[in-house]
Amino acid sequence: MSLYWRIFLLNAAVLVTAVLLLFGPVTVSTPVLFGEAVVLLAGLAAMLIANAALLRIGLAPLGRLTRAMSAVDLLRPGGRARVEGPAEVAELTTSFNAMLGRLEAERAGSSARALSAQEAERRRIAQELHDEVGQTLTAVLLQLKHAADRAPAPLREELRQVQETTRTSLDEIRRIARRLRPGVLEELGLHSAVRALTAEFTSGSLTVRHVIGPQVPPLDEAAELVVYRVAQEALTNAARHAGASEVEVHLSARPGGAVRLLVRDDGRGIGSAAEGAGIQGMRERALLIGADLTLGSGPQGGTDVRLDVPAPTTAAIATTEGTS
Repeated sequence: MSLYWRIFLLNAAVLVTAVLLLFGPVTVSTPVLFGEAVVLLAGLAAMLIANAALLRIGLAPLGRLTRAMSAVDLLRPGGRARVEGPAEVAELTTSFNAMLGRLEAERAGSSARALSAQEAERRRIAQELHDEVGQTLTAVLLQLKHAADRAPAPLREELRQVQETTRTSLDEIRRIARRLRPGVLEELGLHSAVRALTAEFTSGSLTVRHVIGPQVPPLDEAAELVVYRVAQEALTNAARHAGASEVEVHLSARPGGAVRLLVRDDGRGIGSAAEGAGIQGMRERALLIGADLTLGSGPQGGTDVRLDVPAPTTAAIATTEGTS
């Protein structure tokens, strides 16, 4: 029975009952007696209560569908509303689930293209920093050395200081280029890239340790890049925002050929703060390969960032679409 007829028949039943009562034991005098007024008001209250209860029962599936719509998050795909209720509500729920599936697919495709373009732009900028700015600073260093060797003693010390400043700038340019384009990942693989990443973030105030488990299965190029970028973003958050002093980066094998990345810090934790662009970027990258990203509190405080990558045979290699 359609929702229209269900509501119509429910209201009709209440009104017919009221009319039959007026023809039966309930009568009204002129003027209305107190007892009759009490009976009429009690009947009206009973009809309103019955009507409200019946409507609540009939429209309950719509309320559940509304709550399901409000809880939708495209960065956490897979959730669907339960198909139930009258034909119209069931059809509406089915259409909503289908629309949600299309939105998730379109978002995954657009995110893949955007992240692929971002990686290409990062490679271009890193190449220009290395080839153009890096070579220019190297030439400046050689010229400064040549000038310092020929300069008189009072000027030589100043030229040495300028030379040191230029060398520091050159090292910073190279460090930025490495972050933009992880050459060690392309040349030596994920394990070496994780080790290099932990060494890069280790400083006087922050200690970063890596723990790479035995027999971690190899991943495809897209999955390795996602794991690297998630670890990089998690370490950046721990160093800049969490106030952490120690961070551990775990890379381990999971049953069925899956791989888990765990970045655990001893900082202040995420608490109830809203997720920023960095965390949303990690979630979008995880979606590209069908991985599951979880953020939460660590066993002793701080923050745990866990990325579970499925086995390479079932991973969704979405980033290849943007580069083909």
